[in-house]
Amino acid sequence: MQDRHIRKIEELSMNAWPSYKIELFDKWLIRFSHQYTYRTNCVEQIGESSIPIPEKVRYCEQIYSEYNTPCSFKISPVVPNDFDEFLRDSGYDIRHVTNVMTMTLNGYKPVTDNNSIVTISDTITDDWITQLFTLNHTTNPVHLKIVPGMFKAIPKKTIVASVIKNGKMAASGLGILDRDDLGIYAIYTSENFRRLGYAYAICNAILERGISMGAGYSYLQVVKDNDSAVSLYQKLGFKYDYTYWFRSKNVGKEYNNE
Repeated sequence: MQDRHIRKIEELSMNAWPSYKIELFDKWLIRFSHQYTYRTNCVEQIGESSIPIPEKVRYCEQIYSEYNTPCSFKISPVVPNDFDEFLRDSGYDIRHVTNVMTMTLNGYKPVTDNNSIVTISDTITDDWITQLFTLNHTTNPVHLKIVPGMFKAIPKKTIVASVIKNGKMAASGLGILDRDDLGIYAIYTSENFRRLGYAYAICNAILERGISMGAGYSYLQVVKDNDSAVSLYQKLGFKYDYTYWFRSKNVGKEYNNE
């Protein structure tokens, strides 16, 4: 039962955040987005392999070598332990350990005084993306070019949230509704507006809108040891569910020439 639950959340998260390029190889998804995030630049398993694992890993390394980036594999509790051990023994390091937090929305009762400051829409606009880039310090020219298309390729209903101060976005958030499951993403607050409750208000507004749209369950991902974010999500009612990480190895030409 727990495996089925985790597989569902992993599926939801893949739907929620498309990659710039995806290749399906023997029930492995090879994802590439010029290193914008780990999740969109890794190999994810969606079924059992028919090709020997060492052969498949070599193929993935070849692909990422051609992209001139590290080769990364996402490791969740439903990925066999011996695969993680194989990668470890093959020189892959653990990177970007992330906790998944979840909660049921049955009986959710928000408490916030800042709801009125949150602007909500159902469309991801160019302006929202541009201001999000300012909040999360995205400056790479390639990312500025390709990531807007990734946001707009999200195939599910979206809840786009922001707090605007002095004509600029002070805080952001994105809800993605897939069936009756609501994922919370892109929670950022400007350094000049932290500790004012904006992130809480954003999350609360997304949850309220999601419930009105039929959401009965919510999930999110938070980098391990990000204590302030964990505290925020716990205050909302989220609880720890499981942990995933990435096994990564430098295989690009620039690393091979070092």
